[in-house]
Formats: sequence, structure tokens, C-alpha cells
Amino acid sequence: MKEKYSSSAAGDDISTVERNSQDDDSGSGEFVSGGRFINTDDPFPLDPDATVEERQLTIRALLVGCLLGAVISASNVYLGLKTGWTFGASLFGSIFGFAILKPFSTAAPRWLGGGYFGPKENNVCQSAASAAGSLGLLFTSGFPAAYQLGLLGASPRDDIGRLFTFTICCAFFGLAFSIPLRKLYILKLKLVFPSGVAAAYTIRSLHVGKNAAMDAKKKTKALMISFCFAITLRVISEYAPGLLWDWHIFYALNRLGWNSIIAAESWGWIWEWTPAFIGAGMLTGINSSYSFLGGSFLAWAIIGPVIVHTGKAFGIPAVTSIPGQMNYASMSLIDPINQPSPRYWLVWPGTLMLLCTSFTEVACNWKSIYSAVRVLIGGLTERFHGDSYEKTNVEEIVDPVPPEDRVPFWLWGSVLVASIIVTCIVMGVQYGQNVGITILAIIFAFMFSFIGCESAGRTNINPVTSIGNASQLIFGGIGKGQGYSVKRGELLNSLSGMLALGTRSQILIYCVAADMISDLKTTHLLRASPKAVFCGQLTGAVVSIFMAAGVYVVFSTAYPCINDLSYTTCSFPTPDVQSWRAVAVAVSSSALPIPPSSGYTAIGLGIAAVISVVVKHTVVPPKYHIWVPNFNAIGIGFIMNVCTYPLAMFFGSTIAFFWRRRFFNHYEMYCFAIAAGFIAGEGLGGIVNAVLTIAGVSGAVYGTTVGCPGGLYCG
Repeated sequence: MKEKYSSSAAGDDISTVERNSQDDDSGSGEFVSGGRFINTDDPFPLDPDATVEERQLTIRALLVGCLLGAVISASNVYLGLKTGWTFGASLFGSIFGFAILKPFSTAAPRWLGGGYFGPKENNVCQSAASAAGSLGLLFTSGFPAAYQLGLLGASPRDDIGRLFTFTICCAFFGLAFSIPLRKLYILKLKLVFPSGVAAAYTIRSLHVGKNAAMDAKKKTKALMISFCFAITLRVISEYAPGLLWDWHIFYALNRLGWNSIIAAESWGWIWEWTPAFIGAGMLTGINSSYSFLGGSFLAWAIIGPVIVHTGKAFGIPAVTSIPGQMNYASMSLIDPINQPSPRYWLVWPGTLMLLCTSFTEVACNWKSIYSAVRVLIGGLTERFHGDSYEKTNVEEIVDPVPPEDRVPFWLWGSVLVASIIVTCIVMGVQYGQNVGITILAIIFAFMFSFIGCESAGRTNINPVTSIGNASQLIFGGIGKGQGYSVKRGELLNSLSGMLALGTRSQILIYCVAADMISDLKTTHLLRASPKAVFCGQLTGAVVSIFMAAGVYVVFSTAYPCINDLSYTTCSFPTPDVQSWRAVAVAVSSSALPIPPSSGYTAIGLGIAAVISVVVKHTVVPPKYHIWVPNFNAIGIGFIMNVCTYPLAMFFGSTIAFFWRRRFFNHYEMYCFAIAAGFIAGEGLGGIVNAVLTIAGVSGAVYGTTVGCPGGLYCG
């Protein structure tokens, strides 16, 4: 799961990988799956009967991969604005890529793109999909926050050129850095990268084995059915949201005479039939999902009512005019210290929990980070000093990839240099940021990179926005030191934080290529060509530039509340945006805009988060880590102002938990495919609804309000 929050793959199987990847000195290991030991370190054994793949990098793999990545990109912008969570395209690209290219390879003549389609080409397709779907995080955090603060133009549509150029700045850094870092994290430290392992075993199961063809057909059918079901439900439910999508159970009980129960409706306790987040729960497992729901319950069922009752926070009457119903989700900043809404009050404890958890995890794994830095410095020194360099303290790393399949230095080096030059020009010309600060942002992004790889490689969680917020803090201090105005300081820390965040999205500079290295883990296990995968990622990156920004403009046009704080209700809660904006305001203001009671609570919960992580790493045996509360997810529960998504993820993870326990083979066959279809289908359905809204034929115009509180449309 890419925190702040992204998830890629594999649920409780990944949790098992986690437990075996958190040893003191290595991330390597084997994990138990249904009674079988699965090696996560070494490439799969060669099959003497397998057909030799003459072509790995093909036009058909790139086209299909980019198309599938575009679907995931649209889904990620939709899902990220809803909950702050985004999802990788690895499993979706692996299975759907196989479903498209395998029949095409046998039906089409060779001159039209036919010919053998094997697991290595499938890996290129999956990697292109991952890259094409990866930049959505920019548009679910920093950019909406900048518009809410009035730091950019009137609307994203007016700024479309600037959005494209900024996205170009972020698209290629991580790709370049991921190549040298592959040796550290895959070949030397041998971190697991659970999503990469899951993708590798999925691809292998589609191509290799006695029942490969039958298994592939079953998985493909399950993915397609779940995808079509999710997109259909999302579109149709827009015309009857109170019946097919949101179930306002406490409102119904209020109508039956239980007057006081309307308070539960006011605090956001609504059931929603969201396939995407039921699927997300199936993938992320019970630790994250249960912690997420626990955080929501603590914030929106205990602390929230208490601070309102004691006069520490204030709600406003809901627009439904139902007696007793209140709106506690306003983000008005008229007097945030003395008259905060519960939502604003709760943002600060949630944000500090995220920061404390992420950085404590890093501190607890300092040995492997130190080892990674040491090997990296040694490798660079060797490259620049040549034969004169003494290899006394640097262990030789054996690369099993043939020289002709490795990514040459000139290729990834030229991508890096070109990215730096373009970024300095764009940031200077379009945003007025001097070259020194831009270079400093890139350097900090690289320094933070070790955090991302350690976290993703060991736990499958990338602390993306937490580290983006940390970048904001650093550059907010620089802005104050330079004497910038408040608005200029907010723009500086937002852009610099997004620059670090954006490099993560295309495989993180600061999260050090966690997605790309995860794909390279898949490549390593499948014995595929890193050069072919790198070229696939470059192609996908170009698609991601235009797709992510374009989808954001569509959503912003259809739902202006995403970028405008004056709306009291919005279909998109944008929790990531709230955290980003809060940090931008805090580090740029002359006075800290945090209510004292919120600040004290944040400190207390931040300390609890630190203690929890330290105890997990020093006292709790690795096999029981799954039962330690996840304070990242708890923090998200505080920032999220609706409880529908934690409830849906709780539901999905519970189903997957018992499904895996009772019917493991059936679970292994269908779970990942169904979950991936649910996530991609709902996201694409959200795009269709946005287009219908712009066209004036949405459910808000022609739908029914049956089941919606107060007879007001609730879609």
C-alpha cells in the first residue's frame, strides 16, 4: 500500500511476506503460502521446455500497457480525491495485459504484431502500465491544496499548460535513480517488495505450468466480470444513490421515530456499496483496514462529539433542515484557532501521527539504510575513480543480468541530467522559483528516497505524503528565512513538496523508486531484461503526464468543490488535500494556526505512534506484527471526514481473511483479480459520471432522491 496512501497488491499474503522481511539485517526470505515455501530472493528456475522469448520490448506490449495504465491513472485520481488512497497497476496490468495480448498473439499474423507472447513481455506490459498510472498523487494532494489557498490560477482548466509542464518535471527523476538503486535493494539488501513478488508469481502462473492456460482463463474472466460490474454499478447508482450506493441507515431510523440517532448521520456513519474500497480491503489485509476503521471510530465517534460538547470545535446546521442534523465537515479558515470545525481540529492529530509513524519506522531500520548509503557511495566512487579505487570496504555485488540487458549508464544518466535541466527551467520561468531551491528540493527528494524503499520493500507501504509534508516543513523554513510573504511561502513549500512527491509517483526519488524497483523485483524473478522494462517505463511516463493532469481537469470541472473551500458539502472528501493544505498554512503563517487542544492531542497521539512502532520492532516478534495497530491508517481515519470508506475496507478485508482461511486455493485463484477489477472499474465509472455531469445529464439532474436525507440528492 502506498501510504497516502497507495496499495498495490496482495493482502494477507503480503502480510506474510512482511513478517519475513523484517529481520534485523536483511529483507530477504521465504514466505509460507498455503503450506508452500516461496522464495522471494532468487530468480525463478529456468524451464528447459520453455519457448525462448526473442522479443521482450514490443510495440504491442507498450500500447496495451499504456492503455491499461491510463485506466488506472483515471481510477487513481478518482480514488485519491475520495480517500487519499491510490493503487498500483501491477496486478491489473499483468492479468488484463495477458487477457488482451495472449489471444492477439495467436490470432494476428506476425507482420501485424502476432507471435509468441511470454512472461517477460508480460512484465514489460505490466511495467508500462505501472508507469502510465503513477502520477495521480500530484492531483490528489498538492495541486488541489494550492487552488484552495488561491496560489494558482482561477481553475485547473485555465492552468492546463502549467499542469502539464510541472508534471513533466516530476515524471522521470525516479526512473533514472531506480536503476543504480536496483543493485542495492534487490541484489544486495534483497528486500522483498511484496507487490513485485505478487506480480511475478501472478505472471508466472499465467504462463507456466500444466494448468496455466485454464488458470489464466479463470483469472481473466473474474477480473473482467468484476471490472464490468463495478463500472456499471458506479454509473447506474448515480441516478439512484440513496438506493444503490449510499445507505443512510441512521437517517432511516430517525424517520421511524428515533430522533437522537440523527447524530450518527451527522458524523458521517453511512454505509456505501463501493466496489473499489471493498476491493482495497481485500488487498490491504486486516491490519491496515481494521486500524483505519479504528481511527475513524476514535475520531468521528468519540473525540469529535467530545470536542463539540465541550466547546472546542463547532458544527453548522446541515442543509437538509432535518431537526438535529449538523455538518461537521466544513473547512472554513475564518477563525481556525477559536472557531474550528471538528474536521479542521482533527486534521492536526492525523497529520502528526502520519509523520511520527513514518519517521520512527525509518529510525528503527537505520542499519539497512546506512548499509544502502554506504554501498551506493562506494559504487559511485568506483565508477568515477575506475581501477584506482580500493574496494576494501565495499562488497562486490554480482548482477545475474547479461550485460546486453542492463540499462547503460549513459541512458539513465542522460535522463537524469535532462530532467534536472527541464525542472530548473520550468520552476524558474513559470513559478518564479530560483535554481538553488529547485536543486535543493531534488537533493532532499533523493535523501528521502531511502525511507521509501525501506518501507515499500519491507512492508509494502510508501509513506508518500508524510514525507511530502516533511519537505513542506523544510522549505517553509527556508521561505521564512528568505523573508517571503505568506502566500509566496505557501507556494514555495507546496511546489517543493510536490516536486518530491511527483518524483515518487513515477517511482520516487524520495521514495526511491519504490514502484519502479518493485517492477524491477518482478523483472529479477522472471529473469527479464531491465533495459526492456526501463524503456517500457519511459513510454508509460509520457502517457502519465497527460493522463493524470487531464483527468484532474475533468473532475475539477465537474465538481468545483474539489478546489473551492466555500462549498459545505462535496462528493470528494479529499483527505490528502486537507493535510497538505494544513501543513502549507502552518509553516508559512506568522502565528501557528492550530487550536491548542488539537495541538496537545496531536502531541499525545504522536508519542503513542512512536511508542507503538518502537515496541513493534523491539518487543513484538515479527510474526505478530500484523496485530500491532497501524498508526498510519489510524491517522488517515482522523483526516478522512466520512466513515464510508473505512467501513467498506473493513468489510472487504474481513471477507478476504475468512476466504483465505477456509478456501485458500479458491482465494489464491480469484481474490487479486476480483479486487483489481473492482478498483479499476469504479475509478473508470467515476470518469464516466464526471463526463455526464459536465454534459448536464447526470444523476443530479435526472436521478431520484429516494433514500437521501431530507429529499436532497446525495450522489
